[in-house]
Amino acid sequence: MNKDTLEKIFEYASMPVHGTLSRKLRKGVTLQVNEGRIYEGAVLFLGDGFIRVSEQREDSVNTYYGWENIQSIRTIGKNDLQGTGTS
Repeated sequence: MNKDTLEKIFEYASMPVHGTLSRKLRKGVTLQVNEGRIYEGAVLFLGDGFIRVSEQREDSVNTYYGWENIQSIRTIGKNDLQGTGTS
């Protein structure tokens, strides 16, 4: 995948954080990079040469990915099918 495509996927899964260059994952959307950890409520920074994923756990955790090292991105959204008659 090229960088432009990857950026569009990250942008789809997130929204801008006011007053910063960072983006926060949308409510109900989780993200998985390279079949690794599943991120929920994380903040993304899309730099020229890297992506930073920041999480608040017991400590602040920052994970960095090089654009060229990303093989896959999975976005997972909550499925709201209750009451629609679809199972």
